[in-house]
Amino acid sequence: MAGTPGTPRVLRAMNDRAALDLLLEHGPLSRTRIGKLTGLSKPTASQLLARLEGAGLVLATGTTAGRPGPNAQLYSVNPAAAHVAGLDVTPIRIRAAVADITGRTVGEFELPTPGRRAQDTVEQVVQAVDGATKAAGLNRSDLHRVVIGTPGAFDPSTGRLRYASHLPGWHSTTLLDELAAALGVPLEYDNDVNLAAVAEQRVGAARDHEDFVLLWNEEGIGAAIVIGGRLHRGWTGGAGEVGFLPVPGTPLVRHVAKANNGGFQELAGCNAVLRMARELGLAPVTGAPLQDLAATLLAEAAERADGGDTGPHAELLARIATGLAIGLASMVAVLDPELIVLTGSVIVAGGEPLRSLIQAELAELAVPRPRLVIGAVQEHPVLCGALQSALATTRDEVFDTSR
Repeated sequence: MAGTPGTPRVLRAMNDRAALDLLLEHGPLSRTRIGKLTGLSKPTASQLLARLEGAGLVLATGTTAGRPGPNAQLYSVNPAAAHVAGLDVTPIRIRAAVADITGRTVGEFELPTPGRRAQDTVEQVVQAVDGATKAAGLNRSDLHRVVIGTPGAFDPSTGRLRYASHLPGWHSTTLLDELAAALGVPLEYDNDVNLAAVAEQRVGAARDHEDFVLLWNEEGIGAAIVIGGRLHRGWTGGAGEVGFLPVPGTPLVRHVAKANNGGFQELAGCNAVLRMARELGLAPVTGAPLQDLAATLLAEAAERADGGDTGPHAELLARIATGLAIGLASMVAVLDPELIVLTGSVIVAGGEPLRSLIQAELAELAVPRPRLVIGAVQEHPVLCGALQSALATTRDEVFDTSR
């Protein structure tokens, strides 16, 4: 009956996992401190640490020298217990990173524009993973898992990437199998905005929130939906593809799959920011990606708003806030979330002035009143989410001492 809930083996495994989670959260802890935080006796805590040290999951990492009282041995999670890789794929580059089991990034690598053939894509993904593992001083075989984030979503019934016609080389129905075979390590995939939500849920603004919506505005507009603490992906993986959402204030877009566009994107995406800026006589500097130009305009508008400006920059900020609130009102009416996290370089550039305007507009357009916050994970949020997703599954496997 070993392994049945309530047996000594399972109880030991539960205590082991509790201790490991505490070490991840707090950093090095003494046996006494672990005992207090877990409620275990000193002998039981000592046995637990000896067991985890013997399994290679924790290390003795120094003492409490310099503190009042006798010195005590400190323990921490062994960072070499496992490593994972995450990839953030866009039409212009593939960014890869490797993290150890504690979540510390130990290697990074970046490649320019993906190829236009599936074979090119496989080769570049392998190159990105190998580049990041080499930077970490590791081999690909040292990885426990790779998680890839892309625009759109892979349809589980066909294996084909949908909602992302702007990502060449990623639409073969056999691509996922080819990538898995080429990498030779456990491989998972998710939508880029979903992974940004994972990052905010685990280490950002949505920690301790079970129901929230993340609105992303960068090259395109997208959303992630978390219900009961779990991502809602939809039947074909397309939940949250709100850039295609028909909204008031824009022409009705038909055949959206072919156009790879929709009403909400035209109302409040980076292209809308640039169009409104031109209408207001604000000529953006050219020669940069559209989302960078839009972010620059909104950053300047937000800075001027803080200074009390009421000119065209203030009008630009107000128009974009209204456009974003219109799309959010449709989502809020259906989902009634506790929290909305606003992120992506275009929204983040607008900062608190843009957030407060969206909050005020949404209060007039929707009955529910969710709290709006700017995302806290602003440096490579998709890559951070890919690593956090890979770490969650890997920790469940590596930290399971019941087997």
